[in-house]
Amino acid sequence: MSPSPLRVAIVGSGIGGLTTAIALQQKGFQVDVYDQASELSEIGAAVSIGGNGMRVLDAIGIGQAIRDASSNLQRIEFHHWQTGEIFYEHPMGDWYDEHFGGPFLGIHRADFHRVLLEGYAGQPKLGRRAVAVNESPDGVEVEFADGSKVEADLLIGADGLRSAVRQHVTGPDEAVFSGMTCFRGVVPVDKVPGGDKFGLTFFLGPNRHLVCYPVRGGEGINFVAYVPDPDWTLESWSAKAEPAEAVAAFEGWTDTVTTMLGNVEETGRWALYDREPLRKWSTDRVTLLGDAAHPMLPHAGQGSNQALEDVGALATYLTADGLGVAEALQRYEQVRKARTRQIQLGSRGNATCFQLPDGPATEERNARLLSLPDNVAWIHGYDVFTAVQETL
Repeated sequence: MSPSPLRVAIVGSGIGGLTTAIALQQKGFQVDVYDQASELSEIGAAVSIGGNGMRVLDAIGIGQAIRDASSNLQRIEFHHWQTGEIFYEHPMGDWYDEHFGGPFLGIHRADFHRVLLEGYAGQPKLGRRAVAVNESPDGVEVEFADGSKVEADLLIGADGLRSAVRQHVTGPDEAVFSGMTCFRGVVPVDKVPGGDKFGLTFFLGPNRHLVCYPVRGGEGINFVAYVPDPDWTLESWSAKAEPAEAVAAFEGWTDTVTTMLGNVEETGRWALYDREPLRKWSTDRVTLLGDAAHPMLPHAGQGSNQALEDVGALATYLTADGLGVAEALQRYEQVRKARTRQIQLGSRGNATCFQLPDGPATEERNARLLSLPDNVAWIHGYDVFTAVQETL
């Protein structure tokens, strides 16, 4: 008689949680996904996926569906905040694919989520807010706020920055406020001056910066506009702001920026937090993934990509010959921890680099941009499957 499939409970139905569910279902695991949300609603924001993340999506068979729902970003450009002039650019598109083993895509979160839901054989169980985890040598039990409980052989916390599962693994800790807030939105491309020519586009200036790129086949331009604001501490996907607030925050900037900010129908706004790198991710039956394990500021564009790398590593170890669950989780943590720590801390430093005043420091930064492709190759060209195989 063959052994029963491993029962896996995943808390969190975001990019990391659902991708993990797909990967483990394909390997024969029994997987259930739980989320505290009462409904799966569209969030007006996008993410970028690089070659390192696409490698995992391709491996689980949904890479083409993601490509079809995305915009392939053909260039990277850095613009002066006031004049709008380009001071550095580099091709992406085919060049990026050839160098880093996959495309660089911009995709709306709602489109990404739709592809993942189609790939997951089941439906996330909603309205389940995890409040306690009880672990034994034989399994793990999750308690939810509605009084229900579920048992599993393995629990994966993919429940974000304020993870309830992390409390069980590491004990209480505090999120670190960056002192920065961001405005986010998607604007129709015909309402953005020059938007039809945008790739991955940066506008850098004193104490502020803005990143934008096309989504949905170029129909819309996704923007994230970062400003220091120590008083705005609300970290919420649903928080809103008036477009006029964003326009006022970028007064004096190039018309491209202010017109884009003023033409959005709905602006999201939230404070940016991360956490200090964790020393421990796992117990014998419980582990963390994505933002629950290594929440990072968005200034390296790697939050979703690092969650995808986590999926590739965890799924490979859990099906490796001769590894029990506890050892698989320890191997997973060991191969991921140093890399995600380095990217976490680097993301903090990038914010300062992007928000320099005009002058010598800006000139030095712009000169360093000439080496940008080489400087980011260790991130974008990384193959998580090779890294894991080297440890087996």
